[in-house]
Amino acid sequence: MVKTASEWSQEAIAQCVASVVSSRRSVRAFKPDPVCQETVEQILQEAATAPSGANIQPWRVYVVTGAVKDELANILVAAYRAGAAPAPAHFPEPLPELFRKRLIDFGARYYASLRIDRNDTAARSRQTEKNFSFFGAPVGLIFSIDRRLKPHSWIDIGLFAQNLMIAAKARGIDTCPQVAFAPFHEQIASYLSMPAEEVTAFGMSLGFGEPEAEVNQTRMPRERVQDFARLFGFSAAAGR
Repeated sequence: MVKTASEWSQEAIAQCVASVVSSRRSVRAFKPDPVCQETVEQILQEAATAPSGANIQPWRVYVVTGAVKDELANILVAAYRAGAAPAPAHFPEPLPELFRKRLIDFGARYYASLRIDRNDTAARSRQTEKNFSFFGAPVGLIFSIDRRLKPHSWIDIGLFAQNLMIAAKARGIDTCPQVAFAPFHEQIASYLSMPAEEVTAFGMSLGFGEPEAEVNQTRMPRERVQDFARLFGFSAAAGR
């Protein structure tokens, strides 16, 4: 059966989207090349098409660059070195075994790419500190949300962030979402004059990744569809 022009066009779009989505990586080494304000605003506008429950659009974003970014980074690095934030609790204790194995695997791959021994606490701490300077990216983003909202609204801000990362990658711009900023809400809120009802959800680095950096070449494995999804009601013939 010959495909129509419309079908070819739809297939091309699907392939393009798949390519952008699958090529997105969390980049942790950036070139100093700037990203202009117009481009950042376009990416944010496209990200804002994300769905949200009852269209409340709970996301808030603080974008920093230049001297402002550097000053915020200095504040956060100083706070990190002083132990001014509580120990992060990103995961529950004890972490279920399946997720614990994946966490250990991530750490092994990540630190190996940096030539850091996992038992070298000082080196690991220095690498963690790079989060707060946005890994050298020219643009940093801080995402916040109204602390009074329920968990489903936190899903909405995640959808917004994913939209943003895909919109950036479509332009050849790399990103890295970073939960490391969350424990430093007090310092971030003070510097950025956040309203009292907002809480820092996470941060993100944005810029042009350094392709030669080994940390950017490391690939993290993903589970197969049949390992994480259960499909019901499909006929065998329909799947051919």
